[in-house]
Amino acid sequence: MTTTPRAHAGNYIAGEWLPGEACERLAITDPATAETLGSVPLSGRTEVDRAVQAARAAFPSWRRTPVVERARVLFRLKALLDEHHDDLAVSLSREHGKNVAETWGEVQRGIENVEHAAGMPTLMMGDTLEDVARGVDCETVRQPIGVFAVITPYNFPVMIPLWFWPYAVAAGNTVVLKPSEQDPLTHQRVVELAVRAGLPPGVLNVVHGRQEAVEALIDHPDVTGVSFVGSSRVAKIVYARAGAAGKRVQALGGAKNHMIVLPDADPEMVAEAVVGSVFGSAGQRCLAGAVVG
Repeated sequence: MTTTPRAHAGNYIAGEWLPGEACERLAITDPATAETLGSVPLSGRTEVDRAVQAARAAFPSWRRTPVVERARVLFRLKALLDEHHDDLAVSLSREHGKNVAETWGEVQRGIENVEHAAGMPTLMMGDTLEDVARGVDCETVRQPIGVFAVITPYNFPVMIPLWFWPYAVAAGNTVVLKPSEQDPLTHQRVVELAVRAGLPPGVLNVVHGRQEAVEALIDHPDVTGVSFVGSSRVAKIVYARAGAAGKRVQALGGAKNHMIVLPDADPEMVAEAVVGSVFGSAGQRCLAGAVVG
């Protein structure tokens, strides 16, 4: 694996990388040098429907796959991510703009999520309560339920998708991922590693695009649920639109984070902490200290 992002990313649907030839393409540039690193297709409803149908077709077989076998795929993915950790960090730095120390940490947090999701045989355990009434026992069973859309932002393009899709597929669901169109190239490499780890065709699909692709995913009748991270304004729209369609939805928005400076604080320490918080990770941390009091 090289440290240069793949030049031309395509949609990954039903186990195939498709160039999206009918789609307009968006150039991806290195923010430090303005060098063009590659491009991605701006998918529309046709491409989204194809991806959802692939996920729907893969669901029955995948949900019947024993949870321990699904978890083994993630164990293998975790090992591959460890092997390519440095390469992914350098690639992400070129694509996003954060320094390599920060992107290395982001990749590490993503790997930790894959590692945790590999514990799904335990995470999916149900509960049993005997004798809730005479001759009545109560049992809770956790089961996969279908196709999930995952829509993620530009600020942590490797880590945030790994908050969602490893858990979804380990639980027996299938996924259509719509990463940020601004910096999706490095996570495409993560998907390639997932394929190498043994993830079957159709279980994880990727479509690139902007608002049209997002709306098509939310509106699609075969999408059971939506996970979203982005601005608060868009999160409210996603929550309302997906909720109105009866879908399960988690929509995570932004917030203002406050730092309180006490009278006896060391000024140099405060200045260093404020600057690091606000400008670290290219100024794109969702936990950046935007308000100092």
